[in-house]
This record gives sequence, C-alpha cells and structure tokens, in this order.
Amino acid sequence: MKNLSISRRYAKALMLIGEEDGNADQYRKELDEIVELFDTNVELEKAVSNPLFDKNDRRTVLISILEKTSFSQVMKSFLVLLFDKRRIVFLRDISEFYKKLADELNGVVHATLVSATELSAEATEKIKQGLAKRIGKEIILDVEQDAELIGGIVTKIGDLVLDGSVKTQLFNMRESLKRGERV
Repeated sequence: MKNLSISRRYAKALMLIGEEDGNADQYRKELDEIVELFDTNVELEKAVSNPLFDKNDRRTVLISILEKTSFSQVMKSFLVLLFDKRRIVFLRDISEFYKKLADELNGVVHATLVSATELSAEATEKIKQGLAKRIGKEIILDVEQDAELIGGIVTKIGDLVLDGSVKTQLFNMRESLKRGERV
C-alpha cells in the first residue's frame, strides 16, 4: 500500500509540472519510453536499481543513459530525483498513475465491459458511444467475456458499476422471493 501512495505522489508531482508548463503529454510519452527501455534491457534496469552495486556507479550509469536520450530536462531531472530518493524501482507504477492522471486531464475515462458472449464490433461501439454521451467524456473501453454472467453485460467506469447481467437479475429475484416480496 505504501508503494502505491509513493508512486501516486510522484506521478501527481510530475503531472503538476506538466500542467504548469504544458508538457503533460510529452512527459507521458517519455515515461513510456524509459519504461520500455527498462523492459527491453533488463540488465540495464538491474544496473540502475540493484542496491548490490555501488550507488555512485549506478547513478553514473543512469546519467550517462539519460545524456544519450532526447528526454526533456524536466524528465531527466525527475528520473535522477527518483534515483536519489531510492524510488526508481517504482517507475512502472509511477508511469501507470501518470497515465491515469493524463487521461483525466484530457477528458478520457477507462471503462470495462464484461459480457457473457462475444459482442459484435457494432454493439460494442454503440455501448461505448452511449457511455460517452452519458458521462460526457471520451471512453476507452476494455471488453472482456465471462460466461458465468449467463447473459447481459456489466460495465465498470471507475467506482461505478452498471450491472445488467442475467446472473444478477436472477440473484435479485431470489433475494426478493426469500423476503416474501412480489416479483
């Protein structure tokens, strides 16, 4: 839990800088690039983040890498700060939180659509447009399947859950019958 709050705090700090100087989208791209660099060069990441190596040597490696990139000075300073504060190991989480903040800034919301069966592209697009109209923001929709729903769909947007599944309807009907209510 502490790691998430640390990652969130650094992502928010970078976002504040990005909002102030108008480079929030550029910082998102640069974070993606450094994460991809670490993903494709595991040894490089170890050389920078493994505490078994000398701290000064690891810092020198990081700085020499950053000098060869076209990253903004803000991003280079941010990455060195993460290293100096021993937070470079949280880079992926920071990047994920930053993406969410950048999407929020740009009016984009992530939603999940779970259906019992595979939906056509047309049906998925209609649902996406309906959700976007309802909340007034652009939607990035992740579509999943769950045969246990029996039928219908469940949509999750942040903390909001719109459950139109047959499974939930049957459960609600059963609970109503247990209480002696008319269905």
